[in-house]
Amino acid sequence: MLFGNKIKGITFSAVLVSMLSASMFGYSDKASAAPELKSSSETAILVDGDTGKVLYQKKAEQVLPPASMSKMMTEYLVNEAIKKGKIKWDQKTAISTYAHKISQNRSLSNVPLRSDYKYSVKELYEAMAIYSANGASIALAELVGGSEEKFVKMMNDKAKEMGIKDARFVNCTGLNNNDLQGYDSVGSKTDENKMSAKSVGILAYKLINDYPEVLDIASIPAKWFRPNTDDKILMKNWNWMLPQLVYGYKGVDGLKTGTTDSAGYAFAATAKRDGTRLISVLMKSDSYKGRFDETKKLLSYGFENYSKETLLPKGYQLKKQKTLPVIQGKDKEVGIKTREPVTMLVKNGEKENYKPVLVIDKKHLDKDGKLKAPLKKGEAIGHIELKYTGKEKDQGYLLNDGSGKGQASVVTTKAVEKANWFVLSMRSTGHFFGGVWNSAMDTVKGWF
Repeated sequence: MLFGNKIKGITFSAVLVSMLSASMFGYSDKASAAPELKSSSETAILVDGDTGKVLYQKKAEQVLPPASMSKMMTEYLVNEAIKKGKIKWDQKTAISTYAHKISQNRSLSNVPLRSDYKYSVKELYEAMAIYSANGASIALAELVGGSEEKFVKMMNDKAKEMGIKDARFVNCTGLNNNDLQGYDSVGSKTDENKMSAKSVGILAYKLINDYPEVLDIASIPAKWFRPNTDDKILMKNWNWMLPQLVYGYKGVDGLKTGTTDSAGYAFAATAKRDGTRLISVLMKSDSYKGRFDETKKLLSYGFENYSKETLLPKGYQLKKQKTLPVIQGKDKEVGIKTREPVTMLVKNGEKENYKPVLVIDKKHLDKDGKLKAPLKKGEAIGHIELKYTGKEKDQGYLLNDGSGKGQASVVTTKAVEKANWFVLSMRSTGHFFGGVWNSAMDTVKGWF
């Protein structure tokens, strides 16, 4: 269909096909062993939407065209520009010849735009997020970046900032450049955006965690564009897994589909149930309906086989490391504890296979690796991370950058002032004479 991509000839018979039953996957009992998950999509990934913990992946680092899932980066940069005060939701913008021409192509996802009218940022954003409107996406890119070429540079720069290493954007829509009617300014005439499923997962994760309000629009099943005018168009959301739509799935409130000839059928979905949010991404699914069936399989696997567990409480202290020695301080040791609890999704029956490990930040250590004064009360000196010790392969996180996910900050329980030069000198002297005494005693012992 549309989705910023070419119509695939979807028929109402496909629309009426019923969803797969969760019972066919055979895991209604949370206490039973989890079945092996197999996805028929070429690549796929499932993650905890709160921590970025990876629950399942299949060829997740294989780079493919993401099609209109690319628009999530356009959404991110528009929301960022609004947050920074560079643009406003009610701000009006004119439509360029480029955006106007692309918007008239109804074989692509579009709401036809008028060149003699100014549209609000909110109108264009809704058309992009709900209906995957390409002309609207271009108009927003030109507003934020000054031109699509400059905006594409912003997209690539932001990807690197997010920790996405394999992405290459050549336009703001996800279309193939040959659909841009000669307006392509980046890459070759047949170039297309490229990303891996893991990178799309990072983008989706960043988008909904940095700007959770995007889900208010992403979850709208249908809305009129320019209601009460001759230009009105009913925008039906292409995410047919929204609870009100054809393949409705409980808890789904986003996020973005994508389809092109080279990309096939792709989908980045997110759903929330009982306080647990999941994000799934699949690329190159075998059919329009298939991407929704496969997404349901991924989400059901996560919700049925993982539970949110508090693995470390706030104020937790390691049994053998409740205090740490401190050098150059008035006190020779300081108590430590966790500043916040650690709550994360854990596979059923695996809770006991996570062991806490203390990691001290290098900036708080001297050249010999010892904690040094001065220290403030409640100062974060490191973190406790949870090491998986079970038999299954640990899938890790979307971003293994020590960003604080799946770990707890470790803080001091009191302040430790730096000792003055006299105290330090006396300690040094004491160490010296103590060393001399011990050496002498060792020598005497050697005589007998």
